[in-house]
Amino acid sequence: MAFAESADGGEPMSSPEPAPEPGRRSWAPLLAVCAGYFMVILDVTAINVAVPVIGRELSASLTGIQWITDGYTLVFAGFLLTGGALGDRLGSRRVFCWGVAVFVLSSAACALATSAPSLVAARLVEGLGAALIVPGSLALLQQAYPVPAARSRAFGLWGSMAGIAAAAGPLLGGLLVSTVGWRWVFLINLPVGAACLVLTLRHVARSPQRAGRALDWPAQCAVVAAVALLTAALNEAGRRGWSDPAVLAGVGLAALSAVAFVVRERLARSPVLPPNLLRSREMGGGAVIGLLFNFGFYGMVFTASLEFQHQRGFSALGTGLALFPAVAMTMFASVLSGRLTRYTGDRPLVFSGMLLAALGLAGWAAAGADPAYPLLVAPMMAAGFGTSFALTGSTATVMGAAPPAYSGAASALFNTTRQIGSATGVALGGSLLATAGGYGTGLRTSMAVGALAYLAAAGLALLCVPAIPKKT
Repeated sequence: MAFAESADGGEPMSSPEPAPEPGRRSWAPLLAVCAGYFMVILDVTAINVAVPVIGRELSASLTGIQWITDGYTLVFAGFLLTGGALGDRLGSRRVFCWGVAVFVLSSAACALATSAPSLVAARLVEGLGAALIVPGSLALLQQAYPVPAARSRAFGLWGSMAGIAAAAGPLLGGLLVSTVGWRWVFLINLPVGAACLVLTLRHVARSPQRAGRALDWPAQCAVVAAVALLTAALNEAGRRGWSDPAVLAGVGLAALSAVAFVVRERLARSPVLPPNLLRSREMGGGAVIGLLFNFGFYGMVFTASLEFQHQRGFSALGTGLALFPAVAMTMFASVLSGRLTRYTGDRPLVFSGMLLAALGLAGWAAAGADPAYPLLVAPMMAAGFGTSFALTGSTATVMGAAPPAYSGAASALFNTTRQIGSATGVALGGSLLATAGGYGTGLRTSMAVGALAYLAAAGLALLCVPAIPKKT
């Protein structure tokens, strides 16, 4: 295999294989990557409706039930940057395939679990596989679609997978649990993962390896601790309240770990992301935009799910159907934004998408204490459309700010901030529902806070997202 000089300082790297020839196979890399990403996000949401049944069948304690859900999220969020750094060093395709294999095998272990501890252990390994899959997914798309217009469409469809999986998860999970049993929530990953591996190995070119770049393990340990502690504290905040000593201790320790990571990055010879990239307006701003719109969207999905099930008496399957308007718009919005960005650039799409989503949640907040369901359809559609419409441009902004040598780390940073945004939105939504004067008041307050987050993201888009249209 030929070797070339890398763009970030001359370290040796293997050159990538040629991209697949155009034609009907040109969609294979997108299908492979989206299958892996969909599988990862679906496991975050589909498990929620299965946990009560799992707890009864495995005689799990309340703590055990919590760890079945939260253990996956903690490992997934904590190891994203490590997964990105490994992809940049060893090749994104290789690490992506490792992640898919780990995820499929651990899913099988989840399905075969005979006790709560064994299921929790398998879920922790499953989270590690997810952390290896997600950073490489964006890096592989950037590699597979070098033409900006095609890359924007690919990023848009990749992003729509998150919204579809988030809202379809309860629907699919409820359907599986009520028909074939909870173990199929995990078994469904086996054929999806197998197809993903076959498509990746056959149709995705090998990624460059940068063996000369050392992994900075102290920095990796610091960021794992920071993200895991923060995610754990946010998860507990929804149950215990924001003033609980355990929550405050978790946030404080997370802050200390983040400081240790920043200090180590300044001293490291081979940082996870060079400080000049972290300081760039496009990279930093795009990552914060991702945090804010995930905060708004997942906060809406979480609080809406509770509203439909606890207040309106919907079943898990009925809740999934009730959330469908938000899902239905994500695919349409991602395709449309991917086509428009070649003419408008990314900034107008991110700005208008965030404004539309803000109007949607503000409309829900203004709809009254107990609005009829038809009045909520338009707000959900606006939030789903606006989030997906903005995701393409914000993803392109972050990935475009990083040189190819750091594409995995840039993808990991973007997805880590989005994961933190999701956890914060869910935690705050749960806290508001529990502490507000009434359930309806808490729900409207949560929607209003989400609308403010979307507005803040719109303002950041004007400052951070490039205005120049992409050239085809």
